[in-house]
Amino acid sequence: MADQKYYTKDAILKTAAHHESFQQLWETKWKEPCAMGVYPFMFGDIADFKPIVESIVKKNLKEPYNWDEYSECFFPQAELLAQAAQRAEDAGNIEDACRLFLRSSAVYRIARFPAPRSAKQREAWTKGKEVFYKGAGLMTYPITEQHVPHTYGLPHEGKTIPVNLLVPPSASTSSPVPLLVIFTGLDGYRTELAVWQRGFLDKGVATVVVEIPGTGDSPADPSDPTSPDRQWSSLLEWVKTQSNIDASKIIIWGFSTGGYYALRAGHTHGDQLLGAISLGGGAHHMFDPEWLDEVNKLEYPFDLANTLAYKFGYGRDFDPNSPAGLGEFKKHAAKFSLLKDGTLSKKTKAKLLVVNGDMDEIFPIEDLWVALDTSGNKARGGAGNDIRGRVIKEKKHMGEPESFFMILEWIHGLLGLDGDIMHHIKMLRAKGAL
Repeated sequence: MADQKYYTKDAILKTAAHHESFQQLWETKWKEPCAMGVYPFMFGDIADFKPIVESIVKKNLKEPYNWDEYSECFFPQAELLAQAAQRAEDAGNIEDACRLFLRSSAVYRIARFPAPRSAKQREAWTKGKEVFYKGAGLMTYPITEQHVPHTYGLPHEGKTIPVNLLVPPSASTSSPVPLLVIFTGLDGYRTELAVWQRGFLDKGVATVVVEIPGTGDSPADPSDPTSPDRQWSSLLEWVKTQSNIDASKIIIWGFSTGGYYALRAGHTHGDQLLGAISLGGGAHHMFDPEWLDEVNKLEYPFDLANTLAYKFGYGRDFDPNSPAGLGEFKKHAAKFSLLKDGTLSKKTKAKLLVVNGDMDEIFPIEDLWVALDTSGNKARGGAGNDIRGRVIKEKKHMGEPESFFMILEWIHGLLGLDGDIMHHIKMLRAKGAL
């Protein structure tokens, strides 16, 4: 029984209130973070969402969602904000224009959330990128989009890797700066995790934000467990051509599903990395069929198992809500296990950090222990790598906000920064310091 296998015990059998309807999702899970402008509402303003919520509640939308109908509810408000932003820019009100473009991008983000599985959601993703980069281009330190050549991609994969890039103005060939590569998650893409970039610029660290296979604009084959290795090889080769970046000081920070990929990269590309951080990432048990059988009704706002199936390349050729896609994913999911494929047993020079909340209902805390035992713990047959774990008690997925402080301290220590980690938190509250 799943409730006996996992640390969360009988919590895995209980249906969260937010799965009852969108109204319950808003009232019990989303209203507070929206008011604060934090995940998944980065750069957003609650005033923009209130009329959208009223419209959705009036329609009584609930699971299983018609994703086109759901997404359509957000477009009028997103378009009004984009128009207001353009008027502000035309009038020379750059700061207002910047904020309005980014507010529009936040609305489009929730329209395509958790993944662009329908035509309208794909349109929201496209339009969201357009307004995001308009706003990002008006920031004090503009975030730019770079198209990195996917040098190691296979013929059927995309030719470029779109990323966000922000480099401190002090960086030069004679004084190159460290690089933090942020791996995005299942639903948080480069247009929102950009909120972290300004804080690191202020500390003299360049940042790249890149999407993981099966999400955003990643060119990697989502159903090939080795496709991320090719994507990261291409990215790291490109980094070496950037003379103002110190390629000997690269750290990867993966958020949620991105943590799974950061843990993998820490073992497959450890000779090119100073460190790799998995925040809330899985490794092995996240692919257990009995875990996937339960997670659609737990902590995640929507249908987590179906969204993961779509992300890993299953169900894309027919209705993504169809149980057939999830069924196929569950049959093949074990091939992605970092334990079964031997990834965690590889020796690596990179320092590794795995962090999560012990009551995570998205990826089980058991995966953190698997990583520690298999990659580290030489006394128990592990690889003997330098891997550290941090578990936040009585916290769910990613263990926020305590996990942020732990990780920022680790990064500052590894790079020899000034230790002022609160600056990063302030920048998040300032929505990236526009």
